[in-house]
Amino acid sequence: MFKLDDLPYDYSALEPYIDAQTMEIHYSKHHQTYVDKLNAALKDFPDLADKNIEELVSSIDNLPATIQVPVRNNGGGHYNHTLFWQSMTSDNDQNNLPTNISDAINNAFGDLESFKAEFAGVAINRFGSGWAWLVGKDGNLEIISTANQDTPLELGCQPLLGLDVWEHAYYLKYQNRRPEYIEAWWNVINWSAVAQRLTKN
Repeated sequence: MFKLDDLPYDYSALEPYIDAQTMEIHYSKHHQTYVDKLNAALKDFPDLADKNIEELVSSIDNLPATIQVPVRNNGGGHYNHTLFWQSMTSDNDQNNLPTNISDAINNAFGDLESFKAEFAGVAINRFGSGWAWLVGKDGNLEIISTANQDTPLELGCQPLLGLDVWEHAYYLKYQNRRPEYIEAWWNVINWSAVAQRLTKN
């Protein structure tokens, strides 16, 4: 049975950029629902019990046909949100990125500001619900977008940083102002976590 991991900070820790009420609802209601529905989908398939979430969502097509959609939606929701929470911190210092991620971003996009502008454009232009991602693929960094709760793992990419642009992630504070939410989000990125993922890519 999958479970909801503890948040690495309090609901209010990311204020004023992400408000405590949104954090609480997003984590305890939305994410918990993904976990509950994932467990419900898997309950009749004990042979899948030893697979971790990465294995499940990276091999959707190999699962029994009856659970492929619920695992993609709810397993993806569980995986994406877990990475999302771990990618944020109240201790962010945007002027001191770890050397490996700073160098990788500069090599791939020119500089940090160019990366942020391209990433924000992808996030803003994601039609409907979905995610914007910084991923590693074939030794290179790329910015991609996925719909709904699809994961980059299904595309053969290793997620390094992901931004939830479903309205439930920002609507209480930002209403329809997705660009404002994206701009605020840069202030809470856990670059150390991103750098650690890069070392494993």
